[in-house]
Amino acid sequence: MGSKTVIKWPKKITPFQVEQLIRAEKDVHKAILIFDSATAEYSNGFRHDHNTYKLMISKLLSSNQFTLAEELLKRMKDENNFEINEDVFLSICRAYGRVHKPLEAVRVFKNMKEFHCEPSQKSYITVFSLLVDENQLKVALRFYRHMRQIGIPLTVTSLNVLIKALCKNSGTMDSAIKIFREMPNRGYPPDSYTYGTLINGFCRFRKLNEAKELFKEMKVKGCLPSVVTYTSLINGLCQSQNLDDALEYLEEMTCKGIHPNVFTYSSLMDGLCKSGYTLKAVELLEVMIGKGRLPNLITYSTLINGLCKEGKIQIAVELLDRMKIQNIKPDAGLYSKIINGFCQISNFNEAANFLDEMVLGGITPNRLTWSLHVKMHNTVVQGLSTKKHLDRGFQLYLSMRTRGISVDFETFSILVNCFCKKGDIHKAAHIVDEMVIDGCVPDESTWHALIGGFWGRKKVREAAELVQAEMLRSSSEPSM
Repeated sequence: MGSKTVIKWPKKITPFQVEQLIRAEKDVHKAILIFDSATAEYSNGFRHDHNTYKLMISKLLSSNQFTLAEELLKRMKDENNFEINEDVFLSICRAYGRVHKPLEAVRVFKNMKEFHCEPSQKSYITVFSLLVDENQLKVALRFYRHMRQIGIPLTVTSLNVLIKALCKNSGTMDSAIKIFREMPNRGYPPDSYTYGTLINGFCRFRKLNEAKELFKEMKVKGCLPSVVTYTSLINGLCQSQNLDDALEYLEEMTCKGIHPNVFTYSSLMDGLCKSGYTLKAVELLEVMIGKGRLPNLITYSTLINGLCKEGKIQIAVELLDRMKIQNIKPDAGLYSKIINGFCQISNFNEAANFLDEMVLGGITPNRLTWSLHVKMHNTVVQGLSTKKHLDRGFQLYLSMRTRGISVDFETFSILVNCFCKKGDIHKAAHIVDEMVIDGCVPDESTWHALIGGFWGRKKVREAAELVQAEMLRSSSEPSM
C-alpha cells in the first residue's frame, strides 16, 4: 500500500476524522490512500486504532480485495501490536463465504492463533455454518467432530447447523430427525429455525406428509413458522402439483400477518404454470406487485416459460417488456423461450427479431446451453427459408458462420434447395462448398437439386465440371 498524501491534514488528527473520510469515500483505492496518508507524516504523531483498521479491512472485503485485507491484518499486528479480536477474522471468513471460497475461510480461521487470538465458540460455529452453506459437507462434519473433541460446548445454534448439514442428503435425514428428537432431553429445545430446516429437508425430498406433520407439531410447541418455512412447504406442494394445499398455506400465512415474499409467489406461479394455469399465474403476479413485492428474474422466467409452452406468446412478450422497464436484463435462456415460442407458431420473422435483439444486447449463452442455442439458430434459418423469407434466412446463416455457430446438415440442404428453386445457382453452389469445408457431406437430393438448377439454366458444362471435380476429390481421398 502506498503512502502518498492525498489531502492536507490538520496538525492534530483524530481517529474519528480518519473514519469519517474513509467511510465517505466510495472508491476503495482512494480510501486506501486516505488510510495511508493519515500516518505519512509521523510528526503529526497519529497512529491508527483498532476501529480505523477494522473499517479499512471491511471496505476492502466489500470490494473483494482479499489479499490487501489480509496484508492489512498482518500490518495491524506487526506495526501496532494490537490485540486483534475475533470479529475482524470472522468478517474475512464471512467475505470468503460470500464468494463461495469456504476453504479460504478455514485457512483464515486456522491462522487466528498466530495473531494471538483464541477462537471462541462463536468463531467455530460461524466457520461450521459457512462450510455447510457451501455444501462442503465432509469437511463440515470433520470440523464438527473436531469442535466436540476439543470441548466446544453444544448450543441450539450449533445443533441447528448440524441438522442443516444432515438435511442436505436424503440418506442422512433420519440422523437429522434423531438429533432433533434428542435435543429436548439434552437441554436444547428446538426453535423455529430447527423445525424450518427439517421441513425444508422433507420438502426437498418429496416427503410432504412428514413435512406437514412437523409443521403442525411446531405450532403446538409454540414455535412460530417464518415466511421461509411457509415458502418451503408451498414450494414442495407445488412441485408435487398439490396446488389446493399450497394455496391454503398462502391464505393461512397471510391471515397470520406473515407476508409472502418473492420466492413464495414464484413457487406458486411455477406450480400453476406446470399444471396448465398460466393465466392464473399471471393474475397472481398482479397480486404480488399490488402487495409491493417486485418480481425477479426467476419469477419472469417461470411465467414466460409457461406462457410460451401454452402458445400465449404475446403475453410472454409483454412480460419481457415489463422486465426491461424494471431494469432486469433477460438472459439467453429467457430469450430462447420466447424465440422457441415464436417458432412453435411458425412466426420465424419475430423469432429472428429476438435473435437480433440478443446479439445487439451482447447476450450470449453459457456452455451448458450452447447446444440449445445452436439448435435454435438452425431452426430459425430453416423456418425463414421455407416460409418465403429466404434472404433473411441467408443473412442469419452468414451471421451464424461469423459467430462460430455450427450449421447443421438440414439447414445446409434447405438453403441449397431454396436457392436452386429461386434460380440463384451460384449462391447454392457456394453454400455446397461451405458445407463440404465444414465436413458435412451433401446427400443425393442436395446434389440433384444443384445439378438440376444448372441444367434448368442450360449450364450443363458447369454442372458437369462440378460433378467431375467432386468425383476427382472423392477418388483422391485415401480409403479407410
